[in-house]
Amino acid sequence: MLETPDFSLIDINSFNYALPDNRIAKFPMENRDESKLLVHHGNAIAEDIFKNVSSYLPVESLLIVNNTRVVRARLFFRKATGANIEIFCLEPLEPTCEIQMAFQQKGEAVWQCMVGNARRWKSEILQTELCVNAERIVLHAQKIKKNEGTYLVKFQWNQDLSFAQVLEALGKIPLPPYLHRDAIESDSQTYQTVYARFDGSVAAPTAGLHFTADVFESLKNKHIKLSDLTLHVGAGTFKPVGHEGLENHEMHTEQVLVSKALLHDILKYEGKITAVGTTSVRTLESLYWFGVKLAENPEAIFNISQFDPYQSDWNKDVTGTEAIRNILKYMEKKNLEILGGSTQLMIVPGYRFRVINGMITNFHQPRSTLLLLISAWLGDEWKSVYSYAMENDFRFLSYGDSCLFL
Repeated sequence: MLETPDFSLIDINSFNYALPDNRIAKFPMENRDESKLLVHHGNAIAEDIFKNVSSYLPVESLLIVNNTRVVRARLFFRKATGANIEIFCLEPLEPTCEIQMAFQQKGEAVWQCMVGNARRWKSEILQTELCVNAERIVLHAQKIKKNEGTYLVKFQWNQDLSFAQVLEALGKIPLPPYLHRDAIESDSQTYQTVYARFDGSVAAPTAGLHFTADVFESLKNKHIKLSDLTLHVGAGTFKPVGHEGLENHEMHTEQVLVSKALLHDILKYEGKITAVGTTSVRTLESLYWFGVKLAENPEAIFNISQFDPYQSDWNKDVTGTEAIRNILKYMEKKNLEILGGSTQLMIVPGYRFRVINGMITNFHQPRSTLLLLISAWLGDEWKSVYSYAMENDFRFLSYGDSCLFL
């Protein structure tokens, strides 16, 4: 595989396909684990339902999931004039940029946001309120400045509540725009994995939506170890690559948390690791590149940019085992049980995977960086996979069916 692909030669139009609106799953299956499962191994394609996924995974292997939790990031305000303003919270800026700390913030915070109907919001301070358990929750929003399509918004609210509590009371689940519908109450459960733990995402790690207690029991019976990590999914995951090409596409930066226990599991199960979702894939592969950085600089920061793997002067002979051991040494030196960082990693055709041996994922949008990641794994075979899915009534995108690529 190529290590330094020429991004200008990767034609994003080659990663397009016809996706009729009626093939996009607007609602989830009644039972999560009864979604269809496409299994691709070698050049063979098989079809099953997700509750049988353990039948296709190696015995005594490792399955890694993303335990992030989707927050109710969409806030709605109504001006005195009657105009409706929607504020979509993307990422915290003040007093902290660390997502989980930001959700515990009380009283005041500044966030980067997208604003719907922004032209109707001048300089006035917006207000919305709700009574919860006889307590009146009041939230104020002040637009500070515009910043390349987004806005800095200052929020103020009851001092005794965390921002997480405010969003839970006043916010709505941020469904993907391609669903073309408003969130309903059931989405607060169905657009959330059953193992979600840590607030921080504005989009679900959708490959994990198919898991149930029964599926976990079947994995346990096959001695498949479950481990987790955290990558907080940003809205940029829905951004298609434009006509300006890959070399000019800016990947979204997402915050990552991994435990020392996960790193030990990666070493123990080397060669038998399946990642659930592209978010888990990107996190695990980002760990490899952080380990490479540490080989050059023991004080490096866990911050992987989108083009880091394609730097010609990087030492790509570092093995996956060496990279993970470098991180463990770093964590022991820093006395860390949890490693925090960020990644902007873009995986494109020509990339060589260092950590994973398989992935579970959904079907992705045309012209998306997620589809490029799938192509990096499958090569041109992705076209056969997607054609098979289209011809055999698979449901696409977030609430759609799943794939297992081995």
